Amino acid sequence: MAEDILRVEDLTKSFDGNTIMNNINFSVPRGELSAIIGPNGAGKTTLFNLITGYHLPDKGRILLEGRDIVGKHPYDIVRLGIARAFQRTNIFPRLSVLENMVATVISNRRGSLNMVTPVQKLKAVHERAYPVLESVQLAEAAERQSGTLPHGDQKRLDIAMALALEPKILMLDEPTAGISPEERWQTIDLVHELWQRLGITMIFIEHDMDIVFKISQKIRVLCYGSLLAEGTPAEISKNQKVIEAYLGEEV
Repeated sequence: MAEDILRVEDLTKSFDGNTIMNNINFSVPRGELSAIIGPNGAGKTTLFNLITGYHLPDKGRILLEGRDIVGKHPYDIVRLGIARAFQRTNIFPRLSVLENMVATVISNRRGSLNMVTPVQKLKAVHERAYPVLESVQLAEAAERQSGTLPHGDQKRLDIAMALALEPKILMLDEPTAGISPEERWQTIDLVHELWQRLGITMIFIEHDMDIVFKISQKIRVLCYGSLLAEGTPAEISKNQKVIEAYLGEEV
């Protein structure tokens, strides 16, 4: 059995007196591909924000490889091994695809880019950036301004930038949001292929249940601040509480 890479213990968060997370507990084995699902307002993105340091919990612990990361800045959490691609793409639209990647790699290596940056340094950065672009099928678009890419390709670039951070855990907030049905399946097939090839832990939020049930090893269901259920796709599809609260009918 794989060791747990991430543990969430008694995680609680309120905003303006409204409890969004209420004593959430779960653990994620190393190398798992899992989905977070639930109704709108269930707390899915808040959970991601807590794990990645954008919000502080009112109570609870978040353990990455046994180390409590609560209170650490988002950039520190990235360097400890958790990277994230956002629901709304977090790219630099006026920069080229390659420039986005170069900026990401240099930032992750605590460097800076200026007129006197050594060529050797840029060579090392490019050697990191290009293979990642190839892995998401964007190498041929390296010189294009990223803001001119189709939305699906912008999503791929956002994923590539997260991968360039060399994460142990990759968190994807609705990786197929806002793209066409054909692009959705291309993107999720890419996500699955990357997970298989890289062997990293992936956690994604998704509303398309066909996608969730096709590729997830485990599904965790949030329902208005509580962890309603977790299990394999087969277990979740037959869970009466989940059917009544979210799925509506057996999948």
